[in-house]
Amino acid sequence: MCGIWAIFGTESNMHSICARAFNKIEHRGPDAWRVEFDKQLKNCCIGFHRLTIVDCTYGMQPMRLHQFPHRALLCNGELYNCKELKKEFEFNYETFSDVECIFHLYEKFGIEKCVRSLDGVFAFCIVDIPKRKVFLGRDPFGVRPLFRIISDNGILGVCSEAKGLVAISSDLNGYKKKLEPFPPGTFEEYDLHPNGTAKLVRSERYFNPGDKPSFTTFVPWEDLTSQAHEANIRKLLTMAVKKRLMADRRIGCLLSGGLDSSLVAALVVQEAKKINLPYKIQTFAIGMEGSPDLEKAQQVAKFLQTDHHEIVFSEEDVARVLDDVIYTLETPDITTIRASIGMYLISKYILDNTDSTVVFSGEGADEVAQGYIYFRDAPTAQDAHEDSIRLLKQIYMFDGLRADRTMAAQSLELRVPFLDLQFTNYYLNVDPELKQPKDGVEKFLLRSAFSGSDLLPHDILWRHKEAFSDGVASKKKSLFVILQEITDKRMPEPFDADKARKKYPHCTPTTKESLYYREVFEKSYPNQAESFLPYFWMPRWVEGITDPSARFIKHYAADPEQQ
Repeated sequence: MCGIWAIFGTESNMHSICARAFNKIEHRGPDAWRVEFDKQLKNCCIGFHRLTIVDCTYGMQPMRLHQFPHRALLCNGELYNCKELKKEFEFNYETFSDVECIFHLYEKFGIEKCVRSLDGVFAFCIVDIPKRKVFLGRDPFGVRPLFRIISDNGILGVCSEAKGLVAISSDLNGYKKKLEPFPPGTFEEYDLHPNGTAKLVRSERYFNPGDKPSFTTFVPWEDLTSQAHEANIRKLLTMAVKKRLMADRRIGCLLSGGLDSSLVAALVVQEAKKINLPYKIQTFAIGMEGSPDLEKAQQVAKFLQTDHHEIVFSEEDVARVLDDVIYTLETPDITTIRASIGMYLISKYILDNTDSTVVFSGEGADEVAQGYIYFRDAPTAQDAHEDSIRLLKQIYMFDGLRADRTMAAQSLELRVPFLDLQFTNYYLNVDPELKQPKDGVEKFLLRSAFSGSDLLPHDILWRHKEAFSDGVASKKKSLFVILQEITDKRMPEPFDADKARKKYPHCTPTTKESLYYREVFEKSYPNQAESFLPYFWMPRWVEGITDPSARFIKHYAADPEQQ
């Protein structure tokens, strides 16, 4: 987890811009930072905030190599096949940094094969001074964030988070400009003019969810047995975890007690033992007093024998961090904000109380394996499959965004094996009929894949449904209710739907709670909602629902664990 930042073509004072903008993302890389200016590129500046995970000595950026002295690389990423690429193409690496392979791939094959050859997560910027080119690239699911701003006079800004570009938008007053997320699975090529301004010459999407990876995979395709889906899924998810153990910092796991995080934690513990990691894996669970999530997580942690940490938070904690969470997330989306409260608090606990820096989680499983409760209402298996694809295309604006920002805010790196490219390719291409919920149980195929192993007990693996708690809940009062009470107190005047519609025609708030979120968002990101958020996250195939909470879906009340 690092932070990249660059600006091309501005005639404003560069020192002033760096002071106002570059430091906005220092939380992403507290270990070191560097800003570079090169007179060969007039009116341009690039910078990097580093969180040291791999190659503590020589991994600093902007990266320059003796082999390619007139090119620079900024990359926030983890590339799991860096060593395999070195062997396959006989690259001469100068550092132990995993991202160095981007340089060599670009030099040998060009930008398109470069991005297609990377197995991992990344957001990068290559500056090629001799060719006067800038290349941007982002991983297929947008696990690593990237924003860009470009004005009609050619000023280009790039940053890991929007807050590092909002800070320079005032320098572009008088020009038409657009600040937006850089699309996942995409690369772009820009020409740089003599005055440093940029012109887009190529933008191409190189990957869509379900596509077969172009690189040599860790599990050879011939090792997968035709139609043996459960065995293949088990093998691929295990490898997805194993290759993500690449780190020079301590590894831990988020653990809610539900299927997704429990599977990931169990695989991390299993694979860590095989490679003799010299410490016990730490697991982290969060909830309010009496939360069923805490009880479930404790059961899993006891079975796995992890160094378990339980974080209990209060209504006062929610009220205290709510505005900070919205600023951190850079979105007014209701579901994302609700679900981020617990993750924000747990990441702060990890930073303040432990030495774990790399954190595994179960993000992506609901999108890949049809885990949301509304999938029970899908009209057909094909409809469910297509919605799974839709969710994965947009995960970078919702669950992926939540996972990255809440962890990065506390200088932690999140790893999400359920979004592994080989695993998702295989799972998404299984017959749609086999992937649907069965007998009211979501992710039936995923659960079945591990039923024959001793990874988790049967009662944990087949729990009917994890707690629907909009993040984390108490038996006495849910987070959903607490947030409504907080926003009611902060906005005591009655909610006026017509007034909200006139003020915010895009993603119009429909409740006082959502209006409060939007008002706080606008303070830091004025007039950016339309660029950042196409629509609120909502369940599909449910009539008459205006709130995204699962508690408004008929199956929620039917779940005996929720009575």
